[in-house]
Amino acid sequence: MATKTITIMEDAYNMLNRLKKKDESFSDAIRNLSKNRRGGKEAVLECAGLWDSLLTDKEAEDMKKEIIKNRKSSTKKLLEKVNGL
Repeated sequence: MATKTITIMEDAYNMLNRLKKKDESFSDAIRNLSKNRRGGKEAVLECAGLWDSLLTDKEAEDMKKEIIKNRKSSTKKLLEKVNGL
């Protein structure tokens, strides 16, 4: 595989160096950051289950209801604006 040399500022290098895992190359770290940045499947799976230890079932249900309420409100406001054009 071909290689390329890039120049980055020292602060960016230090940030990348802190983010990468001990046994990970800089190329691997950049690949992982790039995948996660795009909101790919890996990023979603990495976050899956995080809420389990943070919320009770009731809190999760309340959050779900609030999200649904906000979606309906947003949709209603959007339709009112569209109809007013």
